[in-house]
Amino acid sequence: MNFSTEHDSLVRSVKKVQIHPPSASHVLLPDGRRLAYHEQGVPAERTRFLLIAPHSFLSSRLAGIPGIKISLLEEFGIRLVTYDLPGFGESDPHPGRDLNSSALDILYLANGIGFDDKFWVLGHSSGAMHAWASLRYIPDRVAGAAMVAPIINPYEPGMTKEERKKIWEPWVLRRKVMYFLARRFPKFLSSFYRRSFLSGKHDRIDRWLSLSLGKKDEILIEDPKIEEYLQRDVEESIRQGSIKPFIEEAVLQVSEWGFSLSDLQVQKQCQQRGFLRLFRSMYSEAECVLTGFLGQIHIWQGMGDMIVPPTVTDYIARVLPGAYVHKLPSEGHFSYLYFCDECHIQIFTTLFGSPQGPVEKKVATDTTPSEGNSEEI
Repeated sequence: MNFSTEHDSLVRSVKKVQIHPPSASHVLLPDGRRLAYHEQGVPAERTRFLLIAPHSFLSSRLAGIPGIKISLLEEFGIRLVTYDLPGFGESDPHPGRDLNSSALDILYLANGIGFDDKFWVLGHSSGAMHAWASLRYIPDRVAGAAMVAPIINPYEPGMTKEERKKIWEPWVLRRKVMYFLARRFPKFLSSFYRRSFLSGKHDRIDRWLSLSLGKKDEILIEDPKIEEYLQRDVEESIRQGSIKPFIEEAVLQVSEWGFSLSDLQVQKQCQQRGFLRLFRSMYSEAECVLTGFLGQIHIWQGMGDMIVPPTVTDYIARVLPGAYVHKLPSEGHFSYLYFCDECHIQIFTTLFGSPQGPVEKKVATDTTPSEGNSEEI
């Protein structure tokens, strides 16, 4: 019996990666790149809410909201759009990309699919990095954000020494080394990646990415349905066989983002420059504007998450006191978002209120008078 178990484990560990036929839709970006995307939910003309979800590291447009039911999206009138980051899946690479260009990709995607209103963003894990960027660089187009176990830059300059220590403490040594290499010697990541997820063979995602898992996550990824889902997502992620986009993504996580999360905090900024402005202010109120991100930010954090520990969200709550933090006592990193109908309902209800269904189609009215009813004036 032990031999059988070991043999099954060996067979599973050497399962080969498969590359599947192309299946994505594309939008053409202003710089000539093609961005691959995938849609679920209600059609464009019946959209009540557009939700755009950038994926995390070693993932693809196929990730979306794992296990989401189309009927639930329809119930809330949601059009869910997921896309491949540059160089991932079927999207063209973008050498030299940064988080500003990442936010613009989201903006151009929304425009490219014919949506010119405000939309919501959903970021899970490292996908939150791109969602944070959209709040900073295109705030006028983003209605609000849902963040599930969101990452921050592990070298975020605003952290205190104590906060940084608590955030780094749960991580295994190899993960800390990977962050160090990404920040100082990114070329050395190449050999690690080629021996793991670019080796042509499948393995558990926590081994590939040097992740610590809590009990609930351990149980979850052992489920054959989840394993199949993760493997298909990884296969799509690496379909181009290039190591460059993964190194770029790793470097982005640990480099200067170009903004701090505290920049998103809503603040009143008043201008009082020059003698004339000072003179006028003595008799009238100063000209003030609100800066930061004005929409809602909701964060769901599993208290048993060892990949993005709760101390990360504690830091976010300190610098963004206006954010709504939903602490999940028994959840891990994946368990709240993956194949959990009740969780998906909770997220949508929190963001959008009671389900109202899709927007009703506008029926075109024929204004041409019929022959029998025409009347001469």
